[in-house]
Amino acid sequence: MTEKIKTHRELKVFQLSFEAGMEIFRITKSFPKEENYSLTDQIRRSSRSVSGNIAEGFRKKRYPKVFVSKLSDAEGEAAETQVWLDYSLECNYINKETYILLNDKYDHILAMLMNMSNKSENWAY
Repeated sequence: MTEKIKTHRELKVFQLSFEAGMEIFRITKSFPKEENYSLTDQIRRSSRSVSGNIAEGFRKKRYPKVFVSKLSDAEGEAAETQVWLDYSLECNYINKETYILLNDKYDHILAMLMNMSNKSENWAY
C-alpha cells in the first residue's frame, strides 16, 4: 500500500513542473534584453503558473470541480509554455536539444495532468 500524498510538493507532476520552470528561468537569462518584457516575461510567467495551479488545485481537491478546473488551468499554462518554446527556438534563443528536452518535459506534464483530471475521484477527500 502506498502512503497518502499530503502536500502538493509530493506530487511528481508538481516536482517536474517546478523543475521545468526553473530550467526555463535559467535559459531565459541569456535571452536578448529587448525580449525582457515580452517573450522572456511570457515564458517565465506561464512556466511558473503550471506548478502554481497544481498547488492551488491540490489544496482545493475537496471541491472536485474546482480541482479539475485548476488542473485544466495548469494544462493551459503548460501548452502556452510550449508555444513560447516554439518561438524561442525559431528566434534562435535556444538550441534544438534544449527545445526537445523541455518540450518533451511539458508533454509529460500535460499527460500527467490529464490523467489526474480524468481520475479526479481518486484525489477527493
